[in-house]
Amino acid sequence: MNFPEELWYTKSHEWIRMQEDGSAQIGLTDYAQHELGDLVFVNLPAVGDVLAAGKTFADVESVKAVSDVFSPVTARVAAVHEELADAPADINNAPYEAWLVRVENITAHEELLNAADYEAYTKTCAAE
Repeated sequence: MNFPEELWYTKSHEWIRMQEDGSAQIGLTDYAQHELGDLVFVNLPAVGDVLAAGKTFADVESVKAVSDVFSPVTARVAAVHEELADAPADINNAPYEAWLVRVENITAHEELLNAADYEAYTKTCAAE
């Protein structure tokens, strides 16, 4: 598993990459894509939608099941990674490059974990 140190993570297995301009990208972690298996469909929000920290903002479908994706922040969607609609497997191939949305106007966030804490957390998930 890969746990880039520049990212923040949630216990629901999303990552967030903060940008210098105050915006952020959100995606699924390597752990999440591994657990889900081959992704075949991604349902993303629209530009302008407001996401709420801890609430569902998207879903992904794998050969195993449909899974909700939760927002780590309260913010407005500034951009959607539209290419994922035609190539959801990009998340499996490069989870930290295949961001789902870029958000701005961040006003709140969930409890975020650094890379070391998230790696430790995934070990407890695997043990369950």
